[in-house]
Amino acid sequence: MTVRIATFNAENLLSRFDFSGFRNELRQDRVSQLYDFANEAEYRHAEIARAVSLTDDTRQLTALAIAEADADILCLQEVESLDTLHRFEYGYLFKMIGDGYRHKVLIGGNDSRGINLALLAREETLDGARIEVLDVTSHAHLTYEATGLYTPDLHDLAKPHDKVFKRDCLEVDLKIGAKRLTVYVTHFKSMGSPRAGIDGRTWPMPGGVAEARGVRQIIARRFGADGGGKRYVIAGDFNDYAERVVITGDRRNGYHFTPAIEAESAVHVLTADGFAENVVQRRPEMDRWTLYHTRGPEERHLCQLDYLLASPALTRTSRDRLPHIIRAGQPWRTLFPHGQAVDRYPRTGWDRPKASDHCPVAMTFDLV
Repeated sequence: MTVRIATFNAENLLSRFDFSGFRNELRQDRVSQLYDFANEAEYRHAEIARAVSLTDDTRQLTALAIAEADADILCLQEVESLDTLHRFEYGYLFKMIGDGYRHKVLIGGNDSRGINLALLAREETLDGARIEVLDVTSHAHLTYEATGLYTPDLHDLAKPHDKVFKRDCLEVDLKIGAKRLTVYVTHFKSMGSPRAGIDGRTWPMPGGVAEARGVRQIIARRFGADGGGKRYVIAGDFNDYAERVVITGDRRNGYHFTPAIEAESAVHVLTADGFAENVVQRRPEMDRWTLYHTRGPEERHLCQLDYLLASPALTRTSRDRLPHIIRAGQPWRTLFPHGQAVDRYPRTGWDRPKASDHCPVAMTFDLV
């Protein structure tokens, strides 16, 4: 018996408009910056037209990526609400996979933008095993004080009474046939722009490390420090990487792709001592990336931000399995290493529309 699990940051799967750009240019879409608006009402009309015209193509591409992942259990990040999820499924995903995900879990978390975590599951696996959602637990309420996770390096980022998880750690217990499985859906603190000479990955890293420690603590308190021989998967967008592929060169002279290892990463907290395996590392070194990052020609790399970390009990029975990274929804601006190019979905743009800035990651696990 098998179960296929996927994670995907769907990038702002929202059903509301954001008009804050009228007063805050940093929140304004770049196309809006080409125009002068006489008043806020005029800006609102233009923003509605812009968002609606772009969203249809974008969500068709998002649905295509989800359909290609073909997961029994799908973990999503950046979803506004269950209502939004229902609208997306019925308007887009249903046209590609039919009545696929009957089980839906979403609990509002801590994100100020209202982007939440969700888990979707089919009624049964491809093998015909019934899937049941047994229990759902949110950990959004946990603070640094309550968990003992506050450290001095968090001083400039958070206070002891602040919440550990910037969104949540959504814990979902499932029964697949006769087997138990627990999935932890996550979305760690985002990276930012450089600050005071410190790059946008380094200065917020203590926050991501604390979140990773929080996830590990939750699992260890329930199953034991070594995982207790239980089946669990930690799935989501960690907003951090343990390695990357640095891109140099240009269109005229050709691009060069060089792998680089990071000394520190939030990912290491969860993979240390064999607590969980990053199954994407089963792929070749140059072929593990799930996101293309660029701030212009001087700063470009490919990296893995999206993870399926599986417990030893789950990976022992799936040693010959390889994860699948779906990249056909990436925009044309994404630079692919030699031999990795894919056929993009129809209507994919240079920068947008696209399925997401992230790639879905999916893998089939054996439940023995």
